[in-house]
Amino acid sequence: MRHGKKFNHLGRTAAHRKAMLANMACSLIEHKRINTTVAKAKALKQFVEPLITKSKSENNQTVEKGTHNRRIVFSSLRNKYAVTELFGTVAEKVGDRPGGYTRIIKLGNRLGDNADMAMIELVDFNEVYNAGKPKKKSTRRSRRGGGKKVEAAAPVAETVTDDSEE
Repeated sequence: MRHGKKFNHLGRTAAHRKAMLANMACSLIEHKRINTTVAKAKALKQFVEPLITKSKSENNQTVEKGTHNRRIVFSSLRNKYAVTELFGTVAEKVGDRPGGYTRIIKLGNRLGDNADMAMIELVDFNEVYNAGKPKKKSTRRSRRGGGKKVEAAAPVAETVTDDSEE
């Protein structure tokens, strides 16, 4: 029975699982994509996405809350270089995304033990998938855009009448 089983324990003790997820999260932040098993990738996704959300919200808050978020993330990751990368490059890139910072792509089975393998990556750092989509332009358009079309149509009509008169 699965009473009270909220997450995958991955066959490890709590300390081993926390250390493994912290190391995998640091590698994901540093390299932007890693290969692992599907079960570990799903566990890592639940572990790292709230940390990315905390890093993203630092820019919208006061200095005290930003420092507090950094300390919370550092207590989970335990690597100051990964925290710096997360609050710098990664937070800047995912600033406008409302969630879903990671993507899991299944790769097939591992040769040695036939385990299901997957690649987990940060969505905004994949240049192949984002190449076809143009960047969002922040132009504001007026509701009344019909005034320009009327002006452009008038000179065309005059040139047509000038050609017929000659």
